[in-house]
Amino acid sequence: MYVIFATDTFKEIYSSLDKTEKDWIDTIKKKLEEIPTGRPLGYRWFLEKKFLNKRLFFLVDEERKKLLFVSFASKKEEQAIIDFVKDNMKELLEHPHNL
Repeated sequence: MYVIFATDTFKEIYSSLDKTEKDWIDTIKKKLEEIPTGRPLGYRWFLEKKFLNKRLFFLVDEERKKLLFVSFASKKEEQAIIDFVKDNMKELLEHPHNL
């Protein structure tokens, strides 16, 4: 079973979502705790799950069985998030290890 963490940015986004989006994320979270699957975004450890016109972006550490929710945003914002993850890869990959 995987342990799921979230960045501060994701926590802020989550708190502003409507009930439908929160319910979907909560359901996906339970599924990801068992088997982390999603569409890879350039790396095996960087994945997304699609919900309507939005995406849940997360990182997977298979060795330590940890996931990090990075963001939940529209398709239009996808490239900016991918660029942010690439630019901050080291810090993001270390994030769950410090918790």
